[in-house]
Amino acid sequence: MNVEAGIIQGIQIVRLARIPDARGCVFHMLKSTDPHFVRFGEIYFSSVYPQVIKAWKRHQRITTNYACIFGRVKVAMYDDRQGSPTRGAIMELLMGPDEYSLAVIPPGVWHGFQGFSHPAAILANCASEPHDPSEIDRLDPDTDRVPYRWD
Repeated sequence: MNVEAGIIQGIQIVRLARIPDARGCVFHMLKSTDPHFVRFGEIYFSSVYPQVIKAWKRHQRITTNYACIFGRVKVAMYDDRQGSPTRGAIMELLMGPDEYSLAVIPPGVWHGFQGFSHPAAILANCASEPHDPSEIDRLDPDTDRVPYRWD
């Protein structure tokens, strides 16, 4: 397993196994024995149309584990955590089955994604806790609070 530390402290990019054969592919995502596994809360899939942006959100407790199983997305992350040595850092990552990887995003980091494939892309998230609207903060994609532009 190839794990890279992200520019933002706590973010990990994990190269994942993609096992093709004549019938299709198996896409590994996350195992309870992986060193970056926190715990299982829920898994869900987000579809996103070309050029559509789903941003910004920040979890207080949840670790996000993104893998793009169909199409192509750009994931952007911004660290504004108090006391973080990488506070102010921005990171972006292109994800898809051809560069199959897992983005492990710790609590407190703003993140969002944009679709880049027709008719849509599918991004899987294996979250460390079930969805709880009381622990998530949201901002519009074009907010001035996050110094990132989606162009």
